[in-house]
This record gives sequence, C-alpha cells and structure tokens, in this order.
Amino acid sequence: MKYLIGIIGLIVFLGLAWIASSGKKRIKVRPIIVMLILQFILGYILLNTGIGNFLVGGFAQGFSYLLGYAAEGINFVFGGLVNADQSTFFMNVLLPIVFISALIGILQKWKILPFIIKYIGLALSKVNGMGRLESYNAVASAILGQSEVFISLKKELGLLSQQRLYTLCASAMSTVSMSIVGAYMTMLKPEYVVTALVLNLFGGFIIASIINPYEVAKDEDMLRVENEEKQSFFEVLGEYILDGFKVAVVVAAMLIGFVAIIALINGIFNAVLGISFQDLLGYVFAPFAFLVGIPWNEAVNAGSIMATKMVSNEFVAMTSLSQNGFHFSGRTTAIVSVFLVSFANFSSIGIIAGAVKGLNEKQGNVVARFGLKLLYGATLVSFLTAAVVGLIY
Repeated sequence: MKYLIGIIGLIVFLGLAWIASSGKKRIKVRPIIVMLILQFILGYILLNTGIGNFLVGGFAQGFSYLLGYAAEGINFVFGGLVNADQSTFFMNVLLPIVFISALIGILQKWKILPFIIKYIGLALSKVNGMGRLESYNAVASAILGQSEVFISLKKELGLLSQQRLYTLCASAMSTVSMSIVGAYMTMLKPEYVVTALVLNLFGGFIIASIINPYEVAKDEDMLRVENEEKQSFFEVLGEYILDGFKVAVVVAAMLIGFVAIIALINGIFNAVLGISFQDLLGYVFAPFAFLVGIPWNEAVNAGSIMATKMVSNEFVAMTSLSQNGFHFSGRTTAIVSVFLVSFANFSSIGIIAGAVKGLNEKQGNVVARFGLKLLYGATLVSFLTAAVVGLIY
C-alpha cells in the first residue's frame, strides 16, 4: 500500500510543478526520468551505507574549520558585544559571509572557480539537460550557501535572463550550505542529512526543468565577462571582502522585515481564529504528508512541522521535531527529516533577493517579483525528496 501511495504522491508533486510551468510544451521528459532514477539509486545507497555519511561529514568538518577562522576576525572586531555562551544570527551566520566571500575572491583570482564551472557543470549538464552555469550553481550553492554563491557569479548576474536567474535562485533555495550541515547533524541523523543533500540537488533540477523550461544557446551557456582592467591580488581581495559585508548587511535587513511580518500574521490569526498561521498550515499540509508516505495518524503533526519550516526556518522545525515528543515511527522521522533539510521558507525569499540585490539592484528586484514562485518550486523539491525516501526506506 505504501508503494501505491508513494507513487501517487510522486505523480501529484510532479503534476503540481507542471501546473505552474511557464512552458509546458518545452519540458524535456528524458532528463527528468533519468534524474528520478538517479534519486532512487543514490537515496538507496546513502540510506544503507556509511560511505556517503563519511564523505559529507568530512566536508562539513572542513567548513566548520573555516567558520572557526571566520570567528577569529569577527571576535577581533565585535568581541565583547555578545554575552558569554550566547550567540546571534548576525554574528554567527551572516558575518562569516565576509570571510567566505574573501575565499571566493581568491578562488576567482586563481581561476579555480572557472575550472569548477567548466568541468563539473559540463558533467551535470549532460544529465539534467540544462546549461553548465545552472549545473555549477546547484553544486556551488550546496557548498558555499544560498547567499555566498551569488558572489561567485557577481560578474554574470547582470547578463542573466529572467528564466536562468529563476533556476539559479531555485537551486540556492532547494539546497543547504555545507557550513551548517554539521549543525543539522546535531539535530537529525547524519544519513538523513546526507540523503537530502544529494537528492535535493537532482530534485531541484527536476522541478526547475518542469516549472521553468528553456533552451540555453551554446554561445550563452558559459557567460564570460572580461574584467575592465586587470586587478592585483589585493584589489580583488578587498573588492570581495566589501561585497561580502554588503551582502551580509542587506540580508540582515531583509530578514528583519520578513520574520517580523510572519510574526504579525501569526498574531493576527491567533487573535481572530484562535489558531496560529503555522498550526492552520499543519492541517493544510497533512494530505501532502500522507502522500509522501506518512501514516494518516501522524500526518497532521508531521504537516505542522513541515509548515513550521516553511513559515519560519528549518532550525525551528528541527528543534520542534526533536524536542516536542511526537513519538513518530522511524520511517516518519526519516521522511520528515529529509523534508526539513533545505532553505525552502519565506525568509529565504528575503535572503536570496537581498543577496542578489546587494550585487545587482535590477536583478534583485526581478528575484523579489518571482519570490513566491521560488518558494513554491523549492517546497515541491522537498516533497519530491521526501516521497522518494518514503518509497525506499
């Protein structure tokens, strides 16, 4: 029975993407089937072996070292502003963007990132039928983060069409940053985190290729923007450091506004209906939770956690899953866990739009206009990944 429900769920989620498609006749079926098969194969391997967990754990540890180095600079400038054993989102999450941005500048100056774009993008584009830039961006988003990845593309942002920009932003929202994978693993089982990380990569391509199909001309596949003048190493470093700080500040401002508005909506719903917006969405999400393989007696609570992730963020939802004593079955826990491992939430609209706006104001406004469609697609990616896990776990 679970297989029948899971297959119906897959059809429903792919169908919901098709309904929102901007070009139904341009959808390429073959790459979608190939990527679905890869999801099942990789998901099965990752949930039954320790190899993937070992590799991702090693990458996460590496990025935790980088964040430690970033903390040295942050503590030198802001040390003493935060009480002992306390932390702030701005200090611990946003300000490290400055250091990551500096590293990106170095990698760009040494031509390492263009090398990655050329070869990893080429390999993935053979599978997903998209451009190499889109393929690179999906991998880079999972490594650098949804804000930092746009710094690596800042020279190209102004030349991107709206369709290509949507795909890049959708990839950023559908994945998670390697820098916080270690934090996820303290709240969820590592194998669930690793599985979601890999499946979301292909799921993002699948949903984007349905919602936003387009052809990339060969001469546009790799956008090459020549520098107006040759820059020295320290000129590049200084430029990227300032870009990183600008992105951090803009993202902080957008987050303040978005999170406050969500809190206002919850307050209004509580006052008028006696139920929060999040709890109400739990009932809305329950049928979808059922379609990914969660038993109906657990679907409402699972749907509430899924909704919490969408209207707040994944950390709040993960805390709810681990501390609220829902007593889910192991399979339900696995399905909900992989659903939570992505940046698909309302505040991410602000983060991504703010990051792009900080680098290119015109393109940032474009991203803000299709923000809800971004969230719609990224949420379908999470449901698709959850449905795949529900079928193989």
